[in-house]
Amino acid sequence: MVLASGTLDGNHASLGYSVFTPGCVTALVSHEVEEVAYVIAGRGELRLEGGKTLPFEANQGLYVPAHTWHAVANTGDMDVIMVFGFPYPEYPPTARGDA
Repeated sequence: MVLASGTLDGNHASLGYSVFTPGCVTALVSHEVEEVAYVIAGRGELRLEGGKTLPFEANQGLYVPAHTWHAVANTGDMDVIMVFGFPYPEYPPTARGDA
């Protein structure tokens, strides 16, 4: 996390970034609040509960509604770099599932 309650006083939102190496697939997560993201580099797919996938690539924005199970998969041959934010003062309460 780049901006969160630990680094910014009085904030109501947070900002962070992630780097996903080629072949990486995260575990499923579900946040209590919505998430927005911007893909700086790379390509991959957002994997949703039920087997639905949403491909993404550099210079695209992503929106994940609150309580939506999702995982990030890097399906390309370079790092995926993604900036993400939440309307919550730190990383929000999150349920975690299997990859």
